[in-house]
Amino acid sequence: MKGHSERVPGKNLKAFAGKPLFMAILDTMLQSPHIDEVVINTDSEQIAEVATSHSDRVRIVWRPQEIQGDMVSMNKIIEHDLSQSPNDHFLQTHSTNPLLTVDTLNRAIEAYFEHLGAYDSLFGVTRWQTRFYWADGRPVNHNPEELIRTQDLPIMYEENSNFYLFSKTAFAENGGKRIGKKPYLFEVDKLEALDIDEPADFELAEILYKKRF
Repeated sequence: MKGHSERVPGKNLKAFAGKPLFMAILDTMLQSPHIDEVVINTDSEQIAEVATSHSDRVRIVWRPQEIQGDMVSMNKIIEHDLSQSPNDHFLQTHSTNPLLTVDTLNRAIEAYFEHLGAYDSLFGVTRWQTRFYWADGRPVNHNPEELIRTQDLPIMYEENSNFYLFSKTAFAENGGKRIGKKPYLFEVDKLEALDIDEPADFELAEILYKKRF
């Protein structure tokens, strides 16, 4: 969690339903019996202070200068985190997923371990059955000459950034990537899957959060 945010200024610490935004997903993770420790990678002393004073199950990993900034790949940050831990299995999420429930996280973790023999990683996806177009107007998943019902279109899945489960071993074997060569796509309900990227996302997420929680 960076102290700086490009599109929504101060996003991680911005008040969300009366608390800093990152507290929503932090509290969700702390409720899960499958999560032993929550590790927060940050460059912000304020985030570190708020998080560690909230729970003794939170550990801070300070982000080195060489992997700070808006253009650094998340896989580079994860690589640094893995080097700081003796554990082999990890769940990575973001502070921008405040609507995720502990039930969904628990089911995802259980599915990951249940299918470890067949899949090398798991990540959250959102299901879509709608008409998509490329920027130049070409259809992606349908034929405009055959206007079939949207519910009959092929299902497409969006990587929603809600969570990623992987092992340190698989991360290394897949060239330092959190999504492996045989990932398990775990569907998340659209109302939970909202990821905050823009100011409008923040406003919508807060409305839904206050209604649901």
